[in-house]
Amino acid sequence: MAAAAGAGAAAADAIDVKAYAKYTTLAITRPAQHVLQIELNRPQKRNAMNRAFWREMREVIEQTGADRNVRAVVLSAAGAIFSAGLDLSDHGEDFFGGDATGGAGSGADTARKALTLRQNVLAYQNAFNGFGAIPQPIIAAVHSACVGGGVDLICAADIRVCSADAWFCIKEVDIAMAADVGTFPRLLKVTGNDSLVRELAFTGRNLPAKEALSMGLVSSVCADRAATIAHAVALAKSIAAKSPVAIAGIKHIIGFGREHSTADALQYVATWNMAALQSQDVVEAVGASLQKRTPIFSKL
Repeated sequence: MAAAAGAGAAAADAIDVKAYAKYTTLAITRPAQHVLQIELNRPQKRNAMNRAFWREMREVIEQTGADRNVRAVVLSAAGAIFSAGLDLSDHGEDFFGGDATGGAGSGADTARKALTLRQNVLAYQNAFNGFGAIPQPIIAAVHSACVGGGVDLICAADIRVCSADAWFCIKEVDIAMAADVGTFPRLLKVTGNDSLVRELAFTGRNLPAKEALSMGLVSSVCADRAATIAHAVALAKSIAAKSPVAIAGIKHIIGFGREHSTADALQYVATWNMAALQSQDVVEAVGASLQKRTPIFSKL
């Protein structure tokens, strides 16, 4: 009975790509059933992150998280490179403009200037903070250059894969600032390599794909952009075939464990599973295994 209900719910992939058509810096497609692809789409600007990008990334992640027909997300980029990072030509006023009554410019009162700058940084951070809040895993498929804000972005993803020509750079030091949208806290936890993270941040040197793989920033290296995206989509399809209840739980529990002690995480997963183990997905998964068939799960 559970399988029949699941089959009816899962028979049609109801991802409505047209509902995502409002974005100007992002292109949204459906490369496979239950898989959404979000592509940085300013290739003529090297996918530099302008003001519209930060707003749209926050909005599309919120929209994706609420779309129960989406079970996995691939994050890629159009054009020659993944991202050149912050679009400085579109953010000057955020850091240097304004007036003496509350803007961030040199004429502003110091306290008001500081508050404005802080609000701007927090707004940028929120664009990527949502990656961990949604139930669907996000797979970043990186090719060529991934610079500055691009590193902030991919560090917020659940899985990272890249092409052989990919390279990564914490570029902020070369414009006399510290990266402030998530690279430092996330990259250190992703790689566990304090020394190398400090080296990359202090020097701003390029990190090639092979070294990124060895330090744990990415989990695989593919031949080129096309192969990298194809691999990411294949991973997303594999994830999308699993129970969405289980996937949401796994993502949430891993995220919780990264921020808490082992003892707290063990207590938390016990509490989580006292509800999750009562899901019909468990019945369907066990039944499918015994019957040697592919399980069919309802949307989340």
